[in-house]
Amino acid sequence: MVATLWVSLVLGSLAVLRGGEQPLSRIAIERATVAIVDSASIKAHPTVLGLKGQSSDWVVVEFSYLNPRNDDWIGVFSPSGFSSGICQPENYGDLPPLLCTAPIKFQFANFKNDGYNKSGKGSLRLQLINQRADFAFALFSGGLSTPKLIAVSDEVSFENPKAPVYPRLAQGKSWNEMTVTWTSGYSIKEAVSFVEWGPKGGDQTLSSAGTLTFGRNSMCGSPARTVGWRDPGYIHTSFLKELWPDALYTYRLGHRLLDGSHIWSKFYSFRASPYPGQDSLQQVVIFGDMGKAEIDGSDEYGNYEQASLSTTKQIIKDLENIDMVIHIGDLSYANGYLSQWDQFTAQIEPIASTVPYMIGSGNHERDWPDTGSFYGYNDSGGECGVPAQTMFYVPAENRAKFWYSTDYGMFRFCIAHTEEDWRPGTEQYKFIEHCLSSVDRQKQPWLIFLAHRVLGYSSASWYEIMMGSYGEPMGREGLQELWQKYKVDLAVFGHIHSYERTCPIYQNRCVQDGSHHYSGRFNATTHVVIGGGGASLSPFRTTVPPWSFFRDFDFGFVKLTAFNNSFMLFEYKKSSDGEVYDHFTVSRDYRDILACSIDNCPKTTLAV
Repeated sequence: MVATLWVSLVLGSLAVLRGGEQPLSRIAIERATVAIVDSASIKAHPTVLGLKGQSSDWVVVEFSYLNPRNDDWIGVFSPSGFSSGICQPENYGDLPPLLCTAPIKFQFANFKNDGYNKSGKGSLRLQLINQRADFAFALFSGGLSTPKLIAVSDEVSFENPKAPVYPRLAQGKSWNEMTVTWTSGYSIKEAVSFVEWGPKGGDQTLSSAGTLTFGRNSMCGSPARTVGWRDPGYIHTSFLKELWPDALYTYRLGHRLLDGSHIWSKFYSFRASPYPGQDSLQQVVIFGDMGKAEIDGSDEYGNYEQASLSTTKQIIKDLENIDMVIHIGDLSYANGYLSQWDQFTAQIEPIASTVPYMIGSGNHERDWPDTGSFYGYNDSGGECGVPAQTMFYVPAENRAKFWYSTDYGMFRFCIAHTEEDWRPGTEQYKFIEHCLSSVDRQKQPWLIFLAHRVLGYSSASWYEIMMGSYGEPMGREGLQELWQKYKVDLAVFGHIHSYERTCPIYQNRCVQDGSHHYSGRFNATTHVVIGGGGASLSPFRTTVPPWSFFRDFDFGFVKLTAFNNSFMLFEYKKSSDGEVYDHFTVSRDYRDILACSIDNCPKTTLAV
């Protein structure tokens, strides 16, 4: 009985840590057979989408089958010629799959069609986004484990499938630089890519964009190299420089074709960053482990990542009061199904096109055996970091390594990469110390350390069951002296899908009691886990450690507000309603930062 319970807890914790199973991985597309039935049909309308220039649109899919079953399902494929491809098996000795690509989304035929099992007729209303190719809808019998293709629709396409879409802002390497990254279907041989931008109501200028892409052979394993592969299109990045602090700018994405004509996106706007140390209201949202979900209800398996829609909804609702967003790893949960990166960038577009959307890398972006990742798991589905580092810009010296610092006014953020070695003596450890030590605390008093995995403290049951610890092994042992020495205000982590806040803690004990207000000198770093962005929740261990001040088994995000150099507000908000459920304030002067506490002042001398 005890052994059975232990195995159940372990398996449950594994599933929770990995955020549930990628819904598309439930489809054994490599075992699909083609068994077209003349009496079965599937049709979709309208056949041309985006007639008003929009990058998403709705289609109605109607289908019929004389021998209906509960497990019949509809797959959406893009490109539409999905059944004509030829691909090789991943492993020697396997038979080549009949279908080489997974659908980009799916739904069961009886979804909101209560009479389907009797009539064999039904319809679905599905949302499509512009993904640089046409679409086809396929009706399958045999369920997800032994799918049989019985009917295929005609093609559906956006008016301009190659149009520039889903801009993502990010801070550049200097405070007065903003980068714009977007996706299109235009290669450098077809068009010149650029951004038209300038002060709102002022003169506009053009900035060229660099173009990147990647191929199937850049992937490290299956499904990313096999049924999960989909051409990512072309990723463009432009650098908008010499911005005026806090100024409002407008921009639009452009491509000049070989015939001299132009393709434009709609207009967007952003506000430039404040000068480092500028004393003004500054507000930053932080969360991890969000993923993406479909507003039409497709792809859902056990309510997988549906809460991500709530998180994005609440952030969009409050966007006028947000200056920057930091998503600390486990971004899309594509897990090797490349189409999902488009879905993710489309979901965050209202946010990322308006404020800098800074990211960290997590296990679901990077981890794959024998590829240099610190952990040898297969959580990335064979992506091994390539899509994340290509789809998003970060101001790192080496984007593949994913550690970097970024300043926003009175904040300094040091973002580590837990999928690379961070221990003393490593390149990353040197970066972390330099980031923490080089900040001018008189100008930027609020020093924040961020990483995906919990290098600090967590009372999640995962760490208890799998590692017998309160965080990643070797995590805080090498870093807590740095946090204490350089007086790091907050250490913020994801990975565990829930919320937890500690007391100011050092060497496993509370240096100061947990509170809703701190004032005066720094005593120790407060640790926060905020991995409840949207992926399925992680349970806590039943016993509450003495250092755990507040924890919540729910989805949510953190908002930091610096009112000035002496006062900061921390808020934890639930994704369900956007209300504050935990908070604290910090008030202190510069002399309080200089004041000594445990292990953070050099030795003094009696010399005169």
